[in-house]
Amino acid sequence: MSVEQRNTSNSSLPYLFSPVSDTAKPAPLVLFLHGARDRGNDLNVLLKWGLPRFVDVSGPLPYVFAAPQLPEGQTWVERESDVIALLDELIASQPIDPSRVILSGFSLGTAGAWHIAASHPGRFAGLVAVSGRVLKTLEETQLAALKEIPIQIFQGGKDEKLPIEDTEQIVATLRGLGGTVDFTVLPDGDHFIADEVYSNPKLQQWLVSHSRGKTSVVV
Repeated sequence: MSVEQRNTSNSSLPYLFSPVSDTAKPAPLVLFLHGARDRGNDLNVLLKWGLPRFVDVSGPLPYVFAAPQLPEGQTWVERESDVIALLDELIASQPIDPSRVILSGFSLGTAGAWHIAASHPGRFAGLVAVSGRVLKTLEETQLAALKEIPIQIFQGGKDEKLPIEDTEQIVATLRGLGGTVDFTVLPDGDHFIADEVYSNPKLQQWLVSHSRGKTSVVV
């Protein structure tokens, strides 16, 4: 499948896009936020690895895919409103089920995904966090807003950028608040585990198995 390069209608954030294979009924959307080293003005950089690469080299997929790109030096927290604007534009223009939107991030993108999901919990059916930390500015009341959203967290056991203990604390906090959190450690993985994580068939199935307000849907 070839991933397209697009601009939003207001030209705020360029993005990669892949349509759903079956347009007969509304489909899930997977919205991906990249890491720090993929910032810039060349969308081809995103296609070198991780979820964008998986989507690009795969056959037809059962979900719509979009991955915006940040300019150099910016963060997803700063561009929160533009991410939500892109989400709204995609839902308005594509055969997307708005109750089946999954937000995922890698590294810097994970920090953004936590912030955006906590700020707009009613918009997402699931969150996938890969090699990233929760922003310290997120208060427990904001984390509590995530308790209705199933969360998958992945981290490399040899990640020198992110202590396992910090992630374990967040997992314990979320579970204590009533959240549904799966935490997977790849024992030999470093920070850059995205290829292995996103190509996993179980995660790919998970991406299309959740609907807002329900634990799973029949696919």
